[in-house]
Amino acid sequence: MTDTHPEARAAEHPDEPSEVRPADITTIAKRSAAVLDAVEEVVIGQSEPLRVALASILAKGHVLFEDVPGLGKTLAARSLAQAMGLPFRRLQCTPDLLPADITGSYVYAPGTGEFVFRPGPVFTGLLLADELNRTAPKTQSALLEAMAEGQVTVEGTSFGLPSPFHVIATANPIEYEGTYALPEAQLDRFLVRLSVGYPDRAEEERVLTGRIARRTEVAHVDPVTDATGLRAMQAGVELVHVDPDIVHYCVDLAAATRRDRAVEVGASPRGSQALMLVSRALAVIDGRDFVTPDDVKRVAVPALAHRLTLTPAAWAAGTDPVRIVAGLVEAVPGPPVAARGAGV
Repeated sequence: MTDTHPEARAAEHPDEPSEVRPADITTIAKRSAAVLDAVEEVVIGQSEPLRVALASILAKGHVLFEDVPGLGKTLAARSLAQAMGLPFRRLQCTPDLLPADITGSYVYAPGTGEFVFRPGPVFTGLLLADELNRTAPKTQSALLEAMAEGQVTVEGTSFGLPSPFHVIATANPIEYEGTYALPEAQLDRFLVRLSVGYPDRAEEERVLTGRIARRTEVAHVDPVTDATGLRAMQAGVELVHVDPDIVHYCVDLAAATRRDRAVEVGASPRGSQALMLVSRALAVIDGRDFVTPDDVKRVAVPALAHRLTLTPAAWAAGTDPVRIVAGLVEAVPGPPVAARGAGV
């Protein structure tokens, strides 16, 4: 077998991104505001979920939108991808989808008499995995290595993915027909899980009038940045100050999930790290170079709730992990004084 296909060569030996100069806080905040403004022109009533989703991308993570059908999850994911200007592929997940349909596979080339690697849709800057939980767990797991390590392995050969690489997935509640529960390891690879919720009356009217005004079903968002610009924004986020008290608070919240009687398996250290990473990016979007306790509280539910495994009794009783995390945010004491900057 060989990888003489040009896309395969690029995939196995991707060009290392040249050293990126971090963008400053003001630039990141302005560019983030422009991204959100562009997306919110077509995605109505999702300001907070979109803000947290963008923060997750700036924190170099992956995003899962989960809610009932028809609320604009796919539109939100596609619009974010367009606004960030990344190479984009959409994968519609179905029950008959195979792992090779995601990663790619070796195929026989009659002209050379060899098997060559043909990359799958995962070889892109931003992959929209639409209705991820409508495909079987075996196929869902094909994304695990890509999301965790930025590469896929096919027939014993590893192929690196472009940088940056992000997954925005949508999912329907598992109670809906034709869905498969995402494995815990898969859920844990998503930095946040977001619920968009129903719009209010005024927002729903804006959805309808917007559709009338554009005279087409497909909404388009102009790019605000590109891959290089996004890498610079991500590098700038890494310079944000996190006070030790904020670190303690993130650890305390994650640890509290492990002690709750309704929880069989609580958030791991990856959960506390997610709290810190998304909080830091959210601070930058708000134009600050330091994290406050309120930043942590805003992202606690999206960052932690999907990482909890309930006890059988709690699950049977219909206990909601979201309510558990929200209750812990109220119960766990925060830092006595908010961090005020890098000099603190």
